[in-house]
Amino acid sequence: MILVTGGAGFIGSNLVRGLNARGRDDVLVVDNLEKGDKFRNLVGTRIADYVDKDDFLAGMERSGQASLAGVKAVFHQGACSDTTVRDGRYMMRNNYSFSTRLLERCIQLRIPMIYASSAAVYGGGKRFVEEPACEAPLNVYGYSKLRFDEYVRPRLSPDSQIVGLRYFNVYGPRESHKGGMASLAYHLHHQVGATGRMRLFAGSDGYADGEQRRDFLHVDDVVAVNLWFLDHPDRSGIFNVGTGACRSFNDIAGAVQRFHEASLGARGAIEYIPFPEVLRGSYQSYTQADISQLRAAGYTAPFRSIDEGVPSYLQWLARERLSQP
Repeated sequence: MILVTGGAGFIGSNLVRGLNARGRDDVLVVDNLEKGDKFRNLVGTRIADYVDKDDFLAGMERSGQASLAGVKAVFHQGACSDTTVRDGRYMMRNNYSFSTRLLERCIQLRIPMIYASSAAVYGGGKRFVEEPACEAPLNVYGYSKLRFDEYVRPRLSPDSQIVGLRYFNVYGPRESHKGGMASLAYHLHHQVGATGRMRLFAGSDGYADGEQRRDFLHVDDVVAVNLWFLDHPDRSGIFNVGTGACRSFNDIAGAVQRFHEASLGARGAIEYIPFPEVLRGSYQSYTQADISQLRAAGYTAPFRSIDEGVPSYLQWLARERLSQP
C-alpha cells in the first residue's frame, strides 16, 4: 500500500492520479476535509481508503509501528501552505511535529518517505542551492519547512530512503480550493473571465511593474519527480524541484492573454496594483531553482516551460468549467 498524506490537496491528488495511471489503486489517503470542497479532487480516483489526519495521528500515537502495517512507501504532501499565516504554534504543530513523528515511524520500519519541502526556505536570497548558507525563510511557513529539513539531514542514511523535495512555484489542475494561495496563472485566468483585466503587483524590491520573477513549475512535473524517486529507492537527500529558469509575472500574464485571445477573442488588459503592505519583508520577489543536485541524482526528464504548461492548464480549467452542472 502507498500512503499519501494531503492526498485530497493540490499536489497530493495529482500524485494519487499518477499512481492510478500506473495501475496502483492500493492508495491510502490521509487528509483534513474541513474545507469540504477538496473532496472534488478525489472524485474519479481509485483509492483503498481515506483516513482523517487527526484520526491517523491518534492511531499512530496509540498503535506505534502497527499504524503503518502494510505500507510500502509514504508520500508526505500534507501541510499548511498558506504563507500569510502568522500563527507559528499552529504552523509548527501541523507542518513540523506531525512530520517528525511520521518520519520516525518510517525510519523504524525502513519505509521510504518522500516529502514536500518548499523553496520558501530560501527567503529573499539570490542563490537557491540546498545548503544551509542559502536558507533564510521570510515567514513561519518557510521556517516550518526548513526546520523539518534540518531534522531530516542527520537522519539520512543508506538504510532507509528519505527524500525532501523543495517545490518552487507549482501551478496546474486541482488547486482551486487553495483560494488566495492558488497560482498566479489560476488567478489571472479568472480575473480575465470576470472583469476583462488582470492585476499584477507594481514594482517592488527593485523590480519594475510585473517584473518580479519566479520559477513556475507544472504539477505534472512535480508528480513525475515524486514517482521517479519511488522507482529509485537507493536515492536519498533534499532536492530542489523547479524548471531551473525564472520567468516574470508579466510572462505569465502574456501566456494567459494569448490563450484568451485565441479561445475567446479577448486578451485582457494588465493593471498594476500597489504592492500590499502586509507582504513587505515576507515576500519572495525572485526564485530560480538550482537543479544540479536533482540532475546529479539521475533525474533527466525535461521540465515544461510556462509557454507549454500554462496553455495546457488553462485548457483544463475551461474543460472543467464546461463539465460543471
